[in-house]
Amino acid sequence: MDPLCSLAGVSVVVPAAGIGSRMLSTGAPKQYIKVFGKSILQITLEKIFLLKPDRVILVVSPSDNLYKLIDIVESCEVVVGGKERTNSVLNGLSTLEVEDLDLVMVHDAVRPCVRTSDILRLANAVKDHRVGGFLAIPVSETLKTVVRTQVKTIDRGGVWQAQTPQIFRYRYLFDSISRALLMNYKITDESQAIEYFGYEPLVLRGHRDNVKITEADDIDLIRYYLENGKCE
Repeated sequence: MDPLCSLAGVSVVVPAAGIGSRMLSTGAPKQYIKVFGKSILQITLEKIFLLKPDRVILVVSPSDNLYKLIDIVESCEVVVGGKERTNSVLNGLSTLEVEDLDLVMVHDAVRPCVRTSDILRLANAVKDHRVGGFLAIPVSETLKTVVRTQVKTIDRGGVWQAQTPQIFRYRYLFDSISRALLMNYKITDESQAIEYFGYEPLVLRGHRDNVKITEADDIDLIRYYLENGKCE
């Protein structure tokens, strides 16, 4: 089969309902922090729309009105999010009218430095895969568990840090997240829900510049990558 050069046939869900408690000192939710005159959310959406997906579902907080100030959002379908990220993703998935085996991509609103080439590599890698997969990078730092005064080093062999985008067959993703929520499982990303129910996702190596904004320091890193064209 010819390699994909766009996201035609793929629907995208962008969860952007988080407040980001660690970023409250910035005065705005992290997806609305501006870098070079554009909000983080706008930069992320512009990259996604470059690849011409079938649909883009933007999931926002019930109290959020800032998204209305971003012109490109007019091309999205806006859905209200839930209590946690997992609920928000499920709300987004619930609006889709797709076939069970159609591909759906989930990408964090606050990962503006994802490479479009990596998105397409992942889309091509999963198009013949039963379930789907996600980008990740191997852990390179020494890892510790710290409980009160007890410190232990974790063997980092085979340990990878999951990123987004994550692309899965609609039915596998929708059912896995629904069941995980019903069973009160704590889910931090889509692939974890997939794994809980015995499915084996594909893992594709990404890049370290695909940073998720979590701490205030991450903004400087994002600015550096964008300014120097490190994540085109």
